[in-house]
Amino acid sequence: MESGGGALSSTEQQLIRESWQKVSASPLEHGIVLFTRLFDLDPGLLPLFQYNCRSFSTPQECLSSPEFLEHIRKVMLVIDAAVTHLENLHCLEEYLANLGKKHQAVGVKAESFSAVGESLLYMLEKCHGPAFNVNVREAWTKLYSAVVKAMSCGWDVAEKVE
Repeated sequence: MESGGGALSSTEQQLIRESWQKVSASPLEHGIVLFTRLFDLDPGLLPLFQYNCRSFSTPQECLSSPEFLEHIRKVMLVIDAAVTHLENLHCLEEYLANLGKKHQAVGVKAESFSAVGESLLYMLEKCHGPAFNVNVREAWTKLYSAVVKAMSCGWDVAEKVE
């Protein structure tokens, strides 16, 4: 399997697992950091989160709502699943494609995933400081693009069907 195919080396898998341990100890706390950063980078995402027809006027308001905290928990669980299945990511493909479909249905644009990726790296860096070095960043970037690639399969399908 050629390395350009996005397969993670065992070293990369190790780096991801080790760096995730600290995050997964308090996923909600780190998830809030991730989404706070995301709303900074892409404020246009805020209106997508509406619960019981109530829209949030500020990111802070959104980030403190129980429904949104539940969404953060789910996002962290998806990352956790990806970390758990690092050596066998294709077993998550169908699940991730369906997740992509759901995101498309609520109006998320595929382009928004690059901001999510940046926010993920930002959160990991905040969590680990200098220990989050270029190798760890590279490994996570690879993993994240594999996840987005799988999710975007759900997009393409939905877009072809009129």
